[in-house]
Amino acid sequence: TIGAVIPTMENAIFARGLQAFQEELRTLGYQLLVASSSYRQEVEEEQIRSLVARGADGIMLIGHDRAPQVTEFLHQRGLPVLVTWAYDPTQTGISVGFDNRRAMRALAEKTLDLGHREVAVITAPLAHNDRARARVEGIRDAIAARGLSVNGLRVIETDYGITTGGEAFAALMRSHPRPTVVMCGNDVLAVGAVKRARALGLSVPENVSITGFDDIDIASVVDPALTTVHVPHRAMGSAAARCLIRMIEEYKGVESQELDANVMWRESLSVPPE
Repeated sequence: TIGAVIPTMENAIFARGLQAFQEELRTLGYQLLVASSSYRQEVEEEQIRSLVARGADGIMLIGHDRAPQVTEFLHQRGLPVLVTWAYDPTQTGISVGFDNRRAMRALAEKTLDLGHREVAVITAPLAHNDRARARVEGIRDAIAARGLSVNGLRVIETDYGITTGGEAFAALMRSHPRPTVVMCGNDVLAVGAVKRARALGLSVPENVSITGFDDIDIASVVDPALTTVHVPHRAMGSAAARCLIRMIEEYKGVESQELDANVMWRESLSVPPE
C-alpha cells in the first residue's frame, strides 16, 4: 500500500497526475490511499501519521515544505518518501518533478521580451507552499536579470478558485499604475482573471495580458486561450510511482528526476497596450 497526501481534493491541478500515479501503482501491484491536508501543516502531519499507522510501504508528498517534526518522524521510521510537483536540487530527499522557479522565470522572460514593465502577480498563499513561492521568485529573477526593480512587483495572495482569482484581478485593476500583465500562479486563478476582465469591459490581451501555470484542460478552452506553463502531469505521476516503488523494493541507487515544464504560447499574452 502506498500513501499519498495532497493539498486538496478539489484542485483540478492534481487530478491528472494523481490518476497516472494510481494507474502505474496498480500495474506494479500496489494500492493507493489518498488523504488531503487542506493546505494546513498540522493536518498534513496528522494524515501522514495515520497513513504510517495503517502500514503504508511508502509515502508520496507534494512539495518540500513541511514541518520539521514531520520530516524527523518519517526519517525515524525509515519509510521511503517521495516528493512530487517540485524539483529542487538544494533539497534533501528524492523527488520527481519540475523546477517551478525556472519554469516561471522562462514565462516571465517571454513576457518582458514583449515589452511589459508593469507586472502584477496573483498567487496561492505563499506560506507552507514552496511551489507557489518558487513561481513568484522566478518572476522576480527575470525582472532582476533585466536590471529592473523588483520592488514594484505587486503580488496578491488568494485562495485557489475562479472567483478569488477574479476578485484579485479586480483589485489589481484599481491600482496605479495599472498592470499591463497579470501573471497567475495557476490556471484556475488565471481563468478567474480572464472572466473578471470581461466583466470589467477589458479585452484580453489588447487591454491587459493574463498568464497561467499548469496547462490543465481549462487553459486551452477559455477565451482567449491561456499562455501558461505546461506541467507534464501524467508523465510525472507515472514516473513518481515507478521511482517510489524502486525506493521500496531496491532501497538504493534511486535518484531524483527532473521533468521539463515548458511555456505554452497562446492568445492571452501579447504586447502591452500603448
